[in-house]
Amino acid sequence: MHGGRTEAARNAYPGAPQPWLDLSTGLNPSPYPMPVLDSGDWAALPGEEALAKLEAAAASAFGAPRHAVCAVPGTEFGIRLLAGMDLPTPVRIVSPSYGSYHDAWPDAALVDADGLGDEPGSGTLIIANPNNPDGRCRPAAELLDLAHRMASGGGFLIVDEAFVDVVPDLSLCPHISGRPNLAVLRSFGKFFGLGGIRLGFLISSPGLRSAAKHRLGAWPVSTAAIRVGTQAYGDGAWTANTIGELFAAAARLDQILARHGLSGRGDCPLFRLVDSPEAARLFQGLARRGVLTRPFSYDTDWLRIGLPGEEAEWKRFESALACAMESDHG
Repeated sequence: MHGGRTEAARNAYPGAPQPWLDLSTGLNPSPYPMPVLDSGDWAALPGEEALAKLEAAAASAFGAPRHAVCAVPGTEFGIRLLAGMDLPTPVRIVSPSYGSYHDAWPDAALVDADGLGDEPGSGTLIIANPNNPDGRCRPAAELLDLAHRMASGGGFLIVDEAFVDVVPDLSLCPHISGRPNLAVLRSFGKFFGLGGIRLGFLISSPGLRSAAKHRLGAWPVSTAAIRVGTQAYGDGAWTANTIGELFAAAARLDQILARHGLSGRGDCPLFRLVDSPEAARLFQGLARRGVLTRPFSYDTDWLRIGLPGEEAEWKRFESALACAMESDHG
């Protein structure tokens, strides 16, 4: 199950206060200020020149070569796009991981996150960095070494960097040239807080990019997405300021959790993973108070919590958490 299922939450907890405070997605709660869009941004088909400018702006922001970047309608689509490519088999997914990998590659085997040094070089390996859901961050050098070892065995490495904008030093995008066995996925919506734009990117070798472009067709993303994305990726001042704000917000979330005897795992500032035997009851207690977090069916001790945004949301979250913890131990 994905985050953001507020409709399902409303049905399951009809007595919860409205509106819901959705902390289940890991999106930046303070989104990029949208430019004013006119009717042409919605009525016109996206043009090739405008799409090229978007991909160039993204490439500059990622530190990637222009010829490596391909816009896609969200990284969720990018995952399935790669699953339809003729990549080496068998496919393996580093676990714990994002559930959509399993949906896209249902026959894939799971690999323990601590066992990458023993992995064979053949086949295709999928890993997220920062990882979702536990927020584990791996240095770029570690994954570049993994890509090099896999290349020698004819293997292919996919790195999902959906959350990397806030920790850009981890990105492999600046190192993509000359690595035909490496593909990187990037998300627009998570860092810029605009998930509804449905925009993401595949960064890869020219050959794979060309194949992806052919499958996507003439109009892979909307004119509105192109305009918003091009402006956002060119706004370096907003990006730098936002990174600092997100780290400060993550530290505040850690302090709140600690005050209630909880410890958040992970180094991705957009969310924390609570590992506690009280997680299931905590999810329910927060939900009854209109606060949606992210539980996991495969590990009921886990609960992922995103960042509140405005001050009123922080106060509401901490009040709901205090009540939920008190009821759990009452």
